This record gives sequence, structure tokens and C-alpha cells, in this order.
Amino acid sequence: MQRRKFLTTAAVGAAASTIAAPAIAQTMPEVKWRLASSFPKSLDTIYGGGEVLAKRVAEATDGKFQIRVFAGGEIVPGLQVLDAVQNGTVECGHTVSYYYVGKDATFGFDASMPFGTNARQQNSWLYHGGGLQLMRDFFKTYNIMNFPGGNTGTQMGGWFRKEIKTVEDLKGLKFRIGGYAGKVLTKLGVVPQQIAGGDIYPALEKGTIDAAEWVGPYDDEKLGFNKVAPYYYYPGWWEGGPNVSVLVNLNEWAKLPKHYQAVFESACAETNMDMLTKYDVLNPPALKRLIGAGTQLRPFSKDIMVACYHAAQETYAEEAAKNPAFKKVFDHWTAFIAEQHSWFRVAEAGFDSFMMYGLPKK
Repeated sequence: MQRRKFLTTAAVGAAASTIAAPAIAQTMPEVKWRLASSFPKSLDTIYGGGEVLAKRVAEATDGKFQIRVFAGGEIVPGLQVLDAVQNGTVECGHTVSYYYVGKDATFGFDASMPFGTNARQQNSWLYHGGGLQLMRDFFKTYNIMNFPGGNTGTQMGGWFRKEIKTVEDLKGLKFRIGGYAGKVLTKLGVVPQQIAGGDIYPALEKGTIDAAEWVGPYDDEKLGFNKVAPYYYYPGWWEGGPNVSVLVNLNEWAKLPKHYQAVFESACAETNMDMLTKYDVLNPPALKRLIGAGTQLRPFSKDIMVACYHAAQETYAEEAAKNPAFKKVFDHWTAFIAEQHSWFRVAEAGFDSFMMYGLPKK
């Protein structure tokens, strides 16, 4: 008798769960967003971050939450993504926040600042070091919610039509460079130019600019910079670990069901990891190909690095003195970096130095 009762109860429960599953699915609303990217489609890794995000969101919501990705220039120019999100022209965007330091230098901390964090440290600062909340407090004044959505790792210093051996060689140089670094380099006589990725090659080819930086070997090879500038310098001291951000209009974010918000945030985190690890796989063979094709790899001299470092510290002090929002984030960021260095120089730097330079040459 008890067995018969159990089987009846189990059958009813199974039927109820069968009914509940589609009922839950039916409560999931149809949402369609547009994502404006700052990047051209040809750059499958950095532009592809937006596609990874859209794919994961759709899969986790059974296709109910759809995000359509548009390359830079298709809806708005690549350097106007933040404005489009802020104004509600699009629901979200995929960009690098240092493109907008002309509005407020504080934006730079969300991405990368000269002589700042590497990729691991930037992620640590954002996810667990208090940085993300600081930046969200700032972005809120622009009607935006920001999420880490990619990282390129330390970038290269760029392509130059002539060799740069001394600080004096920087004077008068027309250099395509994004973010706060342009402000730093003006102190050394550089004329910075902020140009979207898809427009760099023709400017470099025609001699409108003398040098250009973008990301690293894989993307730079795709854009063909080696064909018009033979000297490839490193490191990109202004981008030790630049975070690529997903920006969401706050009003649209508030409309999303909590489940969709959780899915979106998780998809951003996966996009962040996917981009960084993909670049780490693709850059080494790309660098070998570039060198094999005649690229002249050069390190910035120590004198240039030191001069740039001091110029950066000067600009930080000047900005902090007049911009309370900048100072608030800068003080927190600086203290975090100092603590990170106290740890990284022990185990991380020790291990890396031995593996790269300490082993006997074969």
C-alpha cells in the first residue's frame, strides 16, 4: 500500500516538474539589446569579446536575451561608444575607458594608467581590491554601469617610422596613442593623436603620423603596421594590463530581471578571461612572424623609460590637485599597487626572472 502511494506521489511530482520547467521558461521575457563596439570586425580577439558575451548570454537564457554586436562605425564611431550608452542610443557597449579621459582623467583607471597594474593586478583591483565599486560610483554619474569585459595583457610600445634612441628623439613626434599616456608624453615634446583602430594604418602610411601603438603582435600584424613602419618598440608602459569594459545604460540595466543581470555579469567575467588567455596564445607566434618578415624589435631605452615615469608622476600630481574624483581613485589605486609590488617582487618576479633569464643557455 505504501509502495503504491509512493509511486503515485512520485508520478504527480514528476508531472509537476514537467509542467514547471516550461512555465519558468515562459516567464523569461524577450529582451533584445544592441552592443556598440569600439573595434573593427577584422580584430577577431578584441572585437570578438563582444561576440563571446552575446553568445553566452543567449545560451544561458535559451535565446530569450539577445545582444546584437555592431563594429566601430556601424552605429557610432569607435571613440563615441560611451556617449551612445550614456544617452541610450544603444543599451550597451564594448570599449576601453581610457578613450574618454578627455571628459575626465578618472576614466583611465577603469582601463589602464601609465606605470600601473599588469593584467592580474588590474583584475585583482577591480574584482576584489575595491576598484570596481570606486569606478561604478564614478560611472554612475554618467548613467552607466561598468563591467570588466576583457584584457589584452601588457601591450607593445608601438610602431615607429624611425628609431627612437633618446628622449630628444621624442620631440615633435606625431604619435597615435590612446588614453592618459598622451598627456604624459606631451611633457616630453610628443604630439599625441587619438585615432580609432580602423583609421590608424592610412594615417601611418601617408605620414600623417610618425608612429602608432595599438595592442600587440597579433592585432598589429592583422592591421599591417609592419608594412609602413619598421621599428617595433616595447614595452607599452602606459598599458601594463588594460581592462576592456562592457558599459551598460543604467536605465536599461534596471529593467532586466535579476536572473538576466546575473547571467550578463557572469558572461562578462568569462569574456574577460577568454580575451586575455587568447591573446597569450596568439601573440608569441605572431611576433615570430613579424620578426621573420623584417620587423626590427627594439626596447625603449632606460633613459626614455625613466623620463616617461617621472613625467607620469608629474601629471598625476597635477590632476589630483584639481580633480577630486581623480584623487579619490588615484590614492586608492596607488596604495594597492604598492602592496601588490611587495608581493609580486618576492615569488612572481623571482620565478619569472629565473625562467626567462636564469637558465643556462643551450
